Amino acid sequence: MTDYSRGCAFIDGDYVPIAEAKIPILDWGFLHSDATYDVAHVWEGKFFRLPDHIERFQHGMQALRMSIPFGAGDIEAIMIECVRLSGLRAAYVEMACTRGLPEPGSRDPRSCKNRFFAFAIPFVWIADPDKQLSGLNLRISLRQRIPPESVDPVVKNYHWMDMVMAQFDAYDAGCENVVMVDARGNLVEGPGFNIFTVAGKTLKTPARGVLEGVTRKTAIDLAESNGFRVERCEVPADQARAADEVFLTSTAGGIIPVTRLDGVALGDARPGPVSLQLREQYWALHDDPEYSTPIDY
Repeated sequence: MTDYSRGCAFIDGDYVPIAEAKIPILDWGFLHSDATYDVAHVWEGKFFRLPDHIERFQHGMQALRMSIPFGAGDIEAIMIECVRLSGLRAAYVEMACTRGLPEPGSRDPRSCKNRFFAFAIPFVWIADPDKQLSGLNLRISLRQRIPPESVDPVVKNYHWMDMVMAQFDAYDAGCENVVMVDARGNLVEGPGFNIFTVAGKTLKTPARGVLEGVTRKTAIDLAESNGFRVERCEVPADQARAADEVFLTSTAGGIIPVTRLDGVALGDARPGPVSLQLREQYWALHDDPEYSTPIDY
């Protein structure tokens, strides 16, 4: 019997153990980062907001002039099957479309046959639950994020070299993760997450130069339902340093409190009440049938 316990992938119409999942070395997804993708998660045997992730993925393919022979229902079925075969009850589940290979001798992207992949692996955390109890020490990067005029972050992509090098800068400074800035010094996003500031009853989150995260949307909806005002606007770095609270949002961990910026404590250096309230409500939504897709193992 095939062992999928470490993860399962769907490639070229077949389900294979994750260790056997490979793409051609000449695929432009590898050579040029010419691809789009999306990530959903499974928690306690249920997908969270899976249709939203699939819709965003399909929008990304359309924006990049890519197409695959699978509709939303097909993609959902493939992702569910990857999880079911793996047996994972907490999983990180990715769908991806690459440009593929051009015709021999051609550099014309129109000659490429786009390729679809999906896989499920054990859940990936930005900060695990124990770390979230103390909060993250987040560095505000001196490096600028790729401007949206060059690579639109609304289309989820693999252009992460700026964020990867900024993350190394954060580690070198004794911090645990990093948020990047735009050319004017406003916060934008970090490796796989959006950022929020809290001041009184007002939450702010960057409006431009960011992926419009599904967890970000969930946090906004929850905050507004609790009577908070949420502004999508420019967020200068100094404004974050003066905030009552800062938190991150990500599929890889939900709502994650930040308690230090560049090593300097925010407030009493403990997760704030708004962050904790929204975090608790976010995880409670995973049991709501409106947001969850159960897996029949």
